[in-house]
Amino acid sequence: MTKLSMLLDQIEVGTVQLPEFQRGYVWNREQVRALMTSMYRGDPVGSLLMWETAAEVAVTGGIPGNGTHLLLLDGQQRVTTLYAVIRGRPPAFFRGDPKVFTGLYFNVESEAFEFYAASKMSGDDTWIGVTDLFASGPVPFLATFADRPDKGQRYLDRLNRLAQITDRELHQEKIDGAEKTVDEVVDIFNRVNSGGTKLSKGDLALARLCAERPETREEMRGHLDRWEAAGFSFSLDWLLRNATAVATGQADFKALRGVSAAEFGTALRTSVEHTDTFLDAASGRLGLDHDRVLMGRSAIPVVARLLSVDGDAFKDSARRDKVLFWYIHSALRGRFSGSTETSLQEDYKAAANSGVDGLIETLERWRGGNLDIRAHDFEAFTRGARFYPLLYMLTRVMGARDFGSGLELKAESLGKLTSLQMHHIFPKALLDKSYSAGQVNALANFCFLTQQSNLEIGKKAPQDYFAEAEERHPGVLESQWIPADPDLWRVERYPDFLQERRELLAKAARDFLAGLHDGTRPGGDDTELAPVQLVTDPADDNPRVVQVRELIEELQRDGYAEPSTDTSIGDPDTGRELAVAEAFWPEGLQPGKGAPVVLELDSDHADVRRLTELGYAVFTSTDALRGFVDRQNAAAAGEATAESQEGPDPTEDADGAEPVGSPGGNALLREFDAAMHGLYRRARDEAGHNDPRFLNMLYDLTPLETARKLLNAPAVSDGFGDLWERGRLDLTVEALALNTTFAPLFTDPQLSRARTRLEQFGHPAAAS
Repeated sequence: MTKLSMLLDQIEVGTVQLPEFQRGYVWNREQVRALMTSMYRGDPVGSLLMWETAAEVAVTGGIPGNGTHLLLLDGQQRVTTLYAVIRGRPPAFFRGDPKVFTGLYFNVESEAFEFYAASKMSGDDTWIGVTDLFASGPVPFLATFADRPDKGQRYLDRLNRLAQITDRELHQEKIDGAEKTVDEVVDIFNRVNSGGTKLSKGDLALARLCAERPETREEMRGHLDRWEAAGFSFSLDWLLRNATAVATGQADFKALRGVSAAEFGTALRTSVEHTDTFLDAASGRLGLDHDRVLMGRSAIPVVARLLSVDGDAFKDSARRDKVLFWYIHSALRGRFSGSTETSLQEDYKAAANSGVDGLIETLERWRGGNLDIRAHDFEAFTRGARFYPLLYMLTRVMGARDFGSGLELKAESLGKLTSLQMHHIFPKALLDKSYSAGQVNALANFCFLTQQSNLEIGKKAPQDYFAEAEERHPGVLESQWIPADPDLWRVERYPDFLQERRELLAKAARDFLAGLHDGTRPGGDDTELAPVQLVTDPADDNPRVVQVRELIEELQRDGYAEPSTDTSIGDPDTGRELAVAEAFWPEGLQPGKGAPVVLELDSDHADVRRLTELGYAVFTSTDALRGFVDRQNAAAAGEATAESQEGPDPTEDADGAEPVGSPGGNALLREFDAAMHGLYRRARDEAGHNDPRFLNMLYDLTPLETARKLLNAPAVSDGFGDLWERGRLDLTVEALALNTTFAPLFTDPQLSRARTRLEQFGHPAAAS
């Protein structure tokens, strides 16, 4: 056992540290609140696991350990939280967003912990800042309650109780591990950390390298920070993959076992140089000069590998353009969206054996010989579509001109007006009443203009502003691939306009890519496009966009990861686009925890069934996703911080774990919750019936309300009909409701309707 106050002091002086192989802090505000609630109540909060060693081991943070030190293997989230809340700052080894700790308050009347909200707490002196309490002790707060002698003593007792949690003894286990290797301790970590995040193969490889060369991770972060400042955001795993490609020619991180830390350092620096070379070419030759339009970043390790075996690949402009041709097509077709390591390994081999020609041949074989661009490729919608960066690229490289000024959309032409904005050619206000969101946000309805021109056009109809722009600047419409027929500029002909513009865009793309492939694209030796800033469209404040933005901001405030927005998700087997998600968390809502999460509001335009088959947790409304998060937070608060709360899986319900209990702890409701989630899993696993809409209803409405809504419906649901066709009516809500255990939860009319439906379809449950 160890007293919390002593543990905090050990962290302060560097005796307790975090091994470099640990992931960063991933808890959210609700988990912080839940831990403090448990500590205040005296509930169990789990034990800590320390590695006691005098060996040289890479640690996170800036405090070097002297002699024997303790490395925290299990309990990072809890210990970090307690230190940050009590001391008012995170520990030196902290990696994460410190705002997750800021502003925690305790209510002396209700004994509740909540984060500061001015509307609730301003002017209410029963809310006490928790960090302030630990800094000063309870005594300074006595005067606050002097005029309430009937409650003052009770309030003081509660503040004392909270302040005294630093005297609490925490259970601690130690591994006497001076003789243990990092591999052995990592294996122990993965076994005991069953409720948290397993270390990936990349984490393990980096842990070994950092054990030999502690500065490796910080050096990598330095490169990532430099690219971030230049407008490109990459992950640590991505950079590690680049360096692995250069060092070993292998896609599997296990290949690094035979690479010394010194050799890796050399390979890392080389891979960074190759990445810089590529980014310079993508920016200067293609106009892909910032993160929002940089497509296919998973292809960059292949380019790094190519440059490592053929250092002259970019010195000749024709060969460089051929590499860019391969890069664009690999990105557009989702070459690395599925079995990444398999595709990378195949391409590494092709690059080493046959250079860029081998890469193109491999891509053609994978695509069945088809690398052509067709009009239907531009049928996608929203800015997440794979072909959105291609549209931007064509704008930059093909001489597209601004409707207002008539100038080419290049920084050197625009002078001070170098900010570009995505413009709806047919304004949303003209289309919303007649066309779906997907049609309104069709890729072929986008073009790029200066901010000034976008504002001047506003909500004008194309038939009004097109003619004016063409009269002032002849040829400007053609430069933006606008159909010349004025009849297509009318709202009634909008679908025909889209089709014609897709044809024009496809031809422009084919011409440009052919020029890259053949080495005939003008300006290959000396033309570089100066960077242009792409800014947010102020007109993008339609209710749905605002709804998504507010949800993302809300989740980020609570400590969840920032998602990619308007993101294309491809099928790993075919490269086919499955969806353009409003928001996408590829590593789960908390990085490394649970399945990827997809928010897809246009489910009719997405292959939701295939997404769920691939293991994505798909939500088709912001309320459904918010409800899911709320339930997970309720579980965290209700279960204090058991070991499973070191990092709860935000998609456990979708992946087979037992669902959380219902409010109030009613045993029958908890059992019904489990049964309803069980219906979803069994229908998926036993009958091949994948129903993400049903899953969304569970999160959005609660299982009981979902069942009641389905039973109150005047006709059978689509899910009922599908299960009937599959011969599995035992997996319907109707059959579950008629179970004698759950029948008390429903009204007689609801049960009668359930029985009638099953009788009509000949299911024996109706006779019970």
